[in-house]
Amino acid sequence: MFSLQGYTLDGKKDPELFQNVSEGLKKLYRTKLFPLEDTYRFHDFHSPALEDADFDNKPMVLLVGQYSTGKTTFIRHLMEQDFPGMRIGPEPTTDSFIAVMHGEQEGLIPGNALVVDPKKPFRKLNAFGNAFLNRFVCAQMPNAVLESISIIDTPGILSGEKQRISRGYDFAAVLEWFAERVDRIILLFDAHKLDISDEFSEVIRALKNHEDKMRVVLNKADQIGTQQLMRVYGALMWSLGKIVGTPEVIRVYIGSFWAQPLLVPDNRKLFEAEEQDLFKDIQGLPRNAALRKLNDLIKRARLAKVHAYIISSLKKEMPNMFGKENKKKELIANLGEIYARIEKEHQISPGDFPKLAKMQEILANQDFSKFQAVKPKLLEAVEDMLANDIAKLMTLVRQEEAAMPSQAVQGGAFEGTMNGPFGHGYGEGAGEGIDELEWVVARDKPTYDEIFYTLSPVNGKVSGAMAKKEMVKSKLPNTVLGKIWKLADVDKDGFLDDEEFALANHLIKVKLEGHELPTDLPEHLIPPSKRGL
Repeated sequence: MFSLQGYTLDGKKDPELFQNVSEGLKKLYRTKLFPLEDTYRFHDFHSPALEDADFDNKPMVLLVGQYSTGKTTFIRHLMEQDFPGMRIGPEPTTDSFIAVMHGEQEGLIPGNALVVDPKKPFRKLNAFGNAFLNRFVCAQMPNAVLESISIIDTPGILSGEKQRISRGYDFAAVLEWFAERVDRIILLFDAHKLDISDEFSEVIRALKNHEDKMRVVLNKADQIGTQQLMRVYGALMWSLGKIVGTPEVIRVYIGSFWAQPLLVPDNRKLFEAEEQDLFKDIQGLPRNAALRKLNDLIKRARLAKVHAYIISSLKKEMPNMFGKENKKKELIANLGEIYARIEKEHQISPGDFPKLAKMQEILANQDFSKFQAVKPKLLEAVEDMLANDIAKLMTLVRQEEAAMPSQAVQGGAFEGTMNGPFGHGYGEGAGEGIDELEWVVARDKPTYDEIFYTLSPVNGKVSGAMAKKEMVKSKLPNTVLGKIWKLADVDKDGFLDDEEFALANHLIKVKLEGHELPTDLPEHLIPPSKRGL
């Protein structure tokens, strides 16, 4: 249990007792942030009001990509099970948004029923109208993966103006709505179709404020050779750099995400390592869910605060009686100057301001006479939330993480690579020889013995100084060689006998081949004469 001291709008202390982070976020939003949003019509400009389900729902993964990049197949690969409404093919097959969620009974829930269910975080999607809701369903099914996360499948993005208009709803706006609420956004690309259509470019730009959630998957990479793969990867990075417009590089995972034999197996190890990295990223979502929701609330509060300053500034500039329409047009045209004045007056970062063109477009349809003047108490409540309450809630996040067992996505494809001989890196590097009866170092020990006896051992052992002369020839840094020494000196006597010296050279070989050194010496690498220690 956690006590959080807040303040009421009249300045009196208001002790609040929260059982968990989710409850704390809900109460802070309802009592401190929502009043500011409501007063300055935040929901008409940026994002609908949050509901309890937004704070309680499981982590969500949003899949976005052009048609036939393998989005639906990727979901099936993760769950190792078909889901209701699933269609896979080379043509544009998925024509709906499908929320794949856990449920005791397998079945489909249509969009119009979904947006009236208070337990689902989709109620505010009704603003996009029937054209969208007729293309939105929830596929429920019992599945171990879905006990920890939910997955959103999206229609394949097409090229050309005709397809964008024919959807009947604002596709990019729907994706932006989901992007604000999901924990991970995965952009899928086909190694054979790297062209980024106009609509896809628009979608990526709509996701611009959520780069921290974005990951890129270069799928079907097993269908091309190594040289072609290098060219495709370079072309993809170049294309993304032009659209995303940030100096930071988005993480790209390369592989073939389906349960079929690799067509070109040359890069099998690369694909295995990339898949393992992506799986770890997805498995960590439940553990970081509370922190993500806290982060999103902070971003929303900063935007709401800036929005309040903008609206109150516009209200202040409006005349009381005549010339309102002309003044409105003038203010919209000079909105950039108002941004600059607010930025300077309130010491606000330029990155906190909403997009100028979008704001001007929405303001053109607003009645400025209904705007509210500045209300310091509402702004102070949000300032207090950001300065004090959020910091205390962060402490509760850490307490919850420490109290709960390690949360990770289980089941499906995540089980196949966790243990046993098909786990990533099994039998490689320091793990080589793990299943063998013979000590794996013994294979090369005759070679290492020749070097050992040239170092003039005393009583069958060489000193650290003598061993160092040989070990530095590997050109590995002293920090690495120091760790190898600690692992190889099994009996901790400050000397190496012939077995320990052979072990040190084996570990040097492991490191030079690009593998990581173990933190502790595995049992199968302990020299036979030292296994009783």
